[in-house]
Amino acid sequence: MQPFLPLTALLLTAAPAVALSSAGVRGSELLAIQVAVAETGDGTTLEHAVILIEKGRIVTIGEDLPIERGIPILDRDPEWTVTPGFVNAYSRLGLDSRAGSEFKPDVKASVELYPEDDSYRDVLEFGVTTLGLYPPGTTVAGQASVIRTSGKSREEMIWEEGAYLKVGIQASSSSKKALTRGFEKADQYEEKVKKAREKWEKDNEKKSKSKSTKKDDKAASPPDDDDKDKDKKDDGVFVPPAPDADVVPFLKLRSGELRALVAINGAAEYLHFLDAMGEEKFEWHLRCPITRELDLFYVKDKIGEKGCKIVFEPTISVHPGTMRQRNLPAEFSNAGADLVLIPRDDDVGSHERWREDVAILMSTGLTREKALRAMTLAPAELLGVGDETGSLTVGKRADMVFFNGDPFDTGTKVVAVMVDGQFVVEGDEQ
Repeated sequence: MQPFLPLTALLLTAAPAVALSSAGVRGSELLAIQVAVAETGDGTTLEHAVILIEKGRIVTIGEDLPIERGIPILDRDPEWTVTPGFVNAYSRLGLDSRAGSEFKPDVKASVELYPEDDSYRDVLEFGVTTLGLYPPGTTVAGQASVIRTSGKSREEMIWEEGAYLKVGIQASSSSKKALTRGFEKADQYEEKVKKAREKWEKDNEKKSKSKSTKKDDKAASPPDDDDKDKDKKDDGVFVPPAPDADVVPFLKLRSGELRALVAINGAAEYLHFLDAMGEEKFEWHLRCPITRELDLFYVKDKIGEKGCKIVFEPTISVHPGTMRQRNLPAEFSNAGADLVLIPRDDDVGSHERWREDVAILMSTGLTREKALRAMTLAPAELLGVGDETGSLTVGKRADMVFFNGDPFDTGTKVVAVMVDGQFVVEGDEQ
């Protein structure tokens, strides 16, 4: 077998026809990559794919596309398969703090981030380019932070704050109160704003009448500069009182600026969440660990009708009280839920085995397209960065993982990882 060459040694100068160019685009800003297969993450598979990258983003992707003369080419067709970078949307990797049932909706998971932790670079080796770190806690725990595993400092790693508000729901009245409490505080704040606005409007009305009277009295004489400055100060705009920090997330839920990820343990907790939510309208998704006694399948169709995302580990379970196996991720996906898969455990080894565990689900009913989406685009959307990453789509960041075969075959290895159009991992091709 030929030894694996450094990526830089594989860059050649293209000589074929003109196709992948745009006016004014030339030279080292461009890179064309030719691979055997590109699985885009949005359900499309391209054979003999060509991907053109400019300034860290995908500008063209297609099958058997000719490349303009002068554009550097990395030609690994027919050896490589490429997918989007993997996204773990629900992780505590590298974090070790603990929390109880405290109400802390304003806390960000990034306060715990320690960039020097080797685990981030370790999972990057397995193709995980993006993580959604969530804060600890069993009720309203705080907000998730999106990080880039390729970064070397806090500034380079932290991508987005407030990806979702993590809410824990248990089958108890106290658990429900934690969620309703947040919206009650939002109601109190909005009432405070309403009263402050009414007072401001009344004061302005009085000022207007006073100014009108003064103008009548001084109609014969023009206003001096002091009068003009005073008029400008009176013509202000209403400034609402600042909300408390723990109220802001609930105001953002109502406005659509923030989504909730609701952690439940079964059907009863799901029903308790719906009851606690009441008439409130906001975007929410579900996280449920798969256990031997999980009974969430009883509300599978109701959850499917919502079309929300549901976060599962890639685990085959059994029907409670029996030995009959169930592929719950496939069942919920087929029912209409948007599946998000995460590693079975929050350690480096589980990230390495992630593809193999997902392959087991594929062998028992989960389609390949939904499996890959559940590791790429769906979690990116859950984190609010689906417009930037998660699929090999024109305009998105060039976050890609290259394999020396089928990504879901046992023995297939990651041979390279690209983030923002730059190779950050170069492995040994066997």
